Amino acid sequence: MIVYAATKQTFLKDNDNDDIEDVILRHYKEATGKNVGASEVRSWQGSLTYMAKVLRDESLPDDVGLAIELHIPQSSKRIDFLLTGRCEQNRKNAVLIELKQWSKATATTKDAIVKTALGGGMVETIHPSYQVWSYAALLQGFNEAVYDKSIEIRPCAYLHNYISDGVIDSAHYQVHTDKAPLFLKGPDELSKLRGFLKQHLKYGDNKEVLYELAHGRIRPSKALAEALVGLMKGKSEFVLIDDQKAVFEAALAAASGATTVRPKVLIIEGGPGTGKTVVAINLLVRLSEQRLFSKYVSKNAAPRKVYESKLVGTVKRSHFSNLFSGSGAFIGVEKNTYDALVIDEAHRLNEKSGLYGNLGENQIKELIDSAKCSIFFIDEDQRVTLSDIGSKQQIRAFAAAKGASVEEYSLTSQFRCSGSDGYLAWLDDVLDIRSTANPMLERTEYEFEVFDSPQAMHEAVRLKNSENRARVVAGYCWPWLSKKDSKAQDIVIGDGYARQWNLDQDGSLWIVTEGSIDQVGCIHTCQGLEVDYIGVIIGPDLIIRDGQVITSPEARDKHDKSIRGWKKLMREQPERAKADTDAIIKNTYRTLMSRGMKGCYLYCTDTETAEYFKSRLV
Repeated sequence: MIVYAATKQTFLKDNDNDDIEDVILRHYKEATGKNVGASEVRSWQGSLTYMAKVLRDESLPDDVGLAIELHIPQSSKRIDFLLTGRCEQNRKNAVLIELKQWSKATATTKDAIVKTALGGGMVETIHPSYQVWSYAALLQGFNEAVYDKSIEIRPCAYLHNYISDGVIDSAHYQVHTDKAPLFLKGPDELSKLRGFLKQHLKYGDNKEVLYELAHGRIRPSKALAEALVGLMKGKSEFVLIDDQKAVFEAALAAASGATTVRPKVLIIEGGPGTGKTVVAINLLVRLSEQRLFSKYVSKNAAPRKVYESKLVGTVKRSHFSNLFSGSGAFIGVEKNTYDALVIDEAHRLNEKSGLYGNLGENQIKELIDSAKCSIFFIDEDQRVTLSDIGSKQQIRAFAAAKGASVEEYSLTSQFRCSGSDGYLAWLDDVLDIRSTANPMLERTEYEFEVFDSPQAMHEAVRLKNSENRARVVAGYCWPWLSKKDSKAQDIVIGDGYARQWNLDQDGSLWIVTEGSIDQVGCIHTCQGLEVDYIGVIIGPDLIIRDGQVITSPEARDKHDKSIRGWKKLMREQPERAKADTDAIIKNTYRTLMSRGMKGCYLYCTDTETAEYFKSRLV
């Protein structure tokens, strides 16, 4: 959808004859049937006046195509300003311009992230050059018109209020400004921007390329699909084994055969280490190879970021990023937009989306409605927050409401924990999740040890980290002090152990980042992922008294979002609150203690709890 389409000549006339923001607002209402806030109108007023100034150059053809607020088909992305035409060699070109009214920014150590004033405070956000380049990558990888009609995409960013200060245009961000040039305030910068436009828009096209882009079918390009397949070749971690292969073929057949008239929903259930994510990634790749518009979706950022990084290898911020999505991105998506959605860790889905949990209706419903085939990978015993709603029952209900047929499969072969089903059964028993026939753990197949000090446990894990495949994690019982003070220690136990949480610098990639062995991870950066050896610190939220497992939500840090709202629930429905928080805490430690392929090392802050675990070992 295009909010406003014109030629350069028409745009300048509209700008001269009217307040341009009113023109755009009128077009926006006609195109969408909606209104916009005053801040958006002010943004148009400020930026479009500057763009009119840029375009008042006789060397730029009058019939260059121009679009404002071009919505990339079948996505929520919007391109601020777009110009189309042909270069001197007569090749089709589209110039994407990201407009910002920023006047100041602060650098961060993170890739492509800056801090600037937004919404009344300084917040971290994406560098404009990376932002517009990502839109270009989306068009290049998924818009059929771009690769079938040989349209060259040229991204750039224009910060017309920003005087160069060596921050936004520092060497730290050069990898992104090289891909999408950054133009700032000043006459020299204005000349450079005009030069960039004239380089790529020697001749006008009277909006031809513009409409080709707007109406281009969205599907992965052949080059993208082939590259994705090539990246998986030779990587043993993506090889499908036993029932993984059978479930993969069944899901592939379902996705290939689903239509808008006959939609399908698949539920694939599997415990820790059964290969849910491996099957999911293989499905994403094969569906893309078949040129089906698909995405890998997870509520938790860690699995999608880690597997995205594994696919792209050493390539940073690649085109493959557009194949991965959070679960809150499907609000208002047109029905059956996607051929298939592959939803990993479906037990972690929430009802509402957005930063404040106030957007949308229900993530399960939105995902099912958005695709001809929705494939949910689920383990209900890994729901680890009060807001997790993913369940087979809800998936079936929303599938029925859409009129979709439901297929259900199970992954049962255990490939984590040294293939030991006995260890997982023992975990369920020892954590009092359910009674099993494994009250005692025989350690012949799986390495498990309880340590008397956190220092000894952490050092033992470090010694296993020769291949960057060992990490330490903990229950969220300690405050995140290092968030505000980078020198502060978070997890402090006794006089000799002090570590920081992983939650900032490496973010979702903590589990694969070199050097993160020195930090302590949490459930949010390791769920759905695995290492060879995992060290687990059980905090005071789970203790043993006289052989009974007792959970204490009040022992969690007060900022822990996993059990947000439990106090209110305790006042209103005390029995439900106790049952829900008990399950969340037990499931959290079950999940943490099942991340290790070869072994789990344990430290308990409570002595009686440590002795209990020791007593359950043979």
